[in-house]
Formats: sequence, C-alpha cells, structure tokens
Amino acid sequence: MPSFGVAFEVPDPFGPFLHQRRVQLGDPAALVMPPHVTLLPPTTVRDDRVDQVTTHLEAVAADTAPFQVTLTGTATFRPVTPTVFVPLTVGADDCRELELRVRSGPLRRRLPFAYHPHVTVGFELSDPELDRIAADLASFTASFWVLEFSLYEAGDDGVWHPARDYRLGGS
Repeated sequence: MPSFGVAFEVPDPFGPFLHQRRVQLGDPAALVMPPHVTLLPPTTVRDDRVDQVTTHLEAVAADTAPFQVTLTGTATFRPVTPTVFVPLTVGADDCRELELRVRSGPLRRRLPFAYHPHVTVGFELSDPELDRIAADLASFTASFWVLEFSLYEAGDDGVWHPARDYRLGGS
C-alpha cells in the first residue's frame, strides 16, 4: 500500500535558502523532503482508495482560497521531540483549517499530537546542533502566498516524491 503525505512547499527564494542552511548544518533529514508545511503526515492508503483521495483533495483545493503565510524566527518542540522549526506568525489559522479539511473523508485519521503548522529546520540532532540551527535562523523571516498544496508519495529510496499538485480555488 502506498504511503502519502500532503504539504505545501516554502517557495523560492526562501525554500532553497532553508534547505541549503539545513544541509550545511548537518541535518540528514533535509535530503528527504524540501522545506514545507505539512497538512497530512505520512498516511497509508489502500490501493482501491487512491482515486477517492485524489477526488477529495481536488474538492478541498477548489474550496480553499489562497492565503498568506509569514515565517519568523525559530522555536523548538524540545524536550518532547528533538526538533527546531520556523513558526508561522501569519497564516497558522488558515493552515489549521486546511489541515482539518485535508484530514477528512478518505484521509480521516487521528493524529498522535495536536496539529501545529511549522517548517522543520532541524530534526533528531544533538542539542548543540539544534541550538546552532536555532541561532543561525533566529532572524529568518519570509512572507509568501500559498497557491497550492501537493500530494507526496514515499519512495523506496526513503525520499518523498511529489505525485500531484492541487491549485487552490481562485489562485
């Protein structure tokens, strides 16, 4: 059965900048997926439900207006998980609403944690490495419009590959 996730990427020039910094700071997870905001974490879908998922995501995208996101500074989920992230200071409520709509119908599932929109910049590294990433990106800021989200499929290579883009209605 395929494993899917739904996210929107951080666009140029901000996404490539965050990716480069994450790679330079030694985070191997940077090679698995570009900088993004997750709307649905990895979810296994039965083969006979993939068409339902596609139809569902088309409807969600069509009924969602583009929205603005601003990313500012860094924060952490430590001590719960060894993660440093860039928080959304604008657009978090829009992401929460979109996440609820994505995670419904054929993608309905319970999450093991409360949804918190963010862009991971350091994951499962030592505390000194996470501290370095947090300090390095403390003054980071970016604003952009979210015009689409994407369905990603986990590859045999451990990398998440874009399977399809969904344009938001009115974009």
